[in-house]
Amino acid sequence: MPTLRIAQDPHADQVLSDDPFALLTGMLLDQQFPMERAFAGPAKILDRFGSLDPEAIAAAEPGAFADLCATPPAIHRYGRSMAARVQALAQVVVTDYGGDAAAIWTSAADTKTLLARLKALPGFGDQKARIFAALLGKQAGIQPSGWREEIGPYAEDGSFRSVADVRDEESLQKVRQFKKAAKASAKASAKASDGGH
Repeated sequence: MPTLRIAQDPHADQVLSDDPFALLTGMLLDQQFPMERAFAGPAKILDRFGSLDPEAIAAAEPGAFADLCATPPAIHRYGRSMAARVQALAQVVVTDYGGDAAAIWTSAADTKTLLARLKALPGFGDQKARIFAALLGKQAGIQPSGWREEIGPYAEDGSFRSVADVRDEESLQKVRQFKKAAKASAKASAKASDGGH
């Protein structure tokens, strides 16, 4: 995988680029938290826990693992509950994919299968699954048949909608602006449908 520039930190980005489970974990943490800090989370886990091996993470004592995830700077605003989710994700990777996170996408016959597998992961809804599939397609060249059509707008060329489009500081800011505008527009239409109250 080419070197990613999502966390905007050389060490954290190297971890994401080198370890498929790290990338999956970064995507899991990317909610209600600044994107680049979410994707820096896997490097913090690696530095503190000493491993990103899904088997080791799944087997870790939950209280101790939650402590290391919640220690400032925490992996997430909700460090303890996210630690439990990371362990749940690791368990699925161990149980369903023999501990090989990359198998989720490398052995998917097509984009439909890939999206179904991603949606079945703890903490991955439809939107997160599509964004992650777009990230794999745009930045790792993993493009199963019909990927753009299946994934939808996140797979559009030249868009700045999500983490799939972050390649440097400038694109990060463009994605941030897009999200801000989308949020404002959603708020405005909610207000309008509420009769303006």
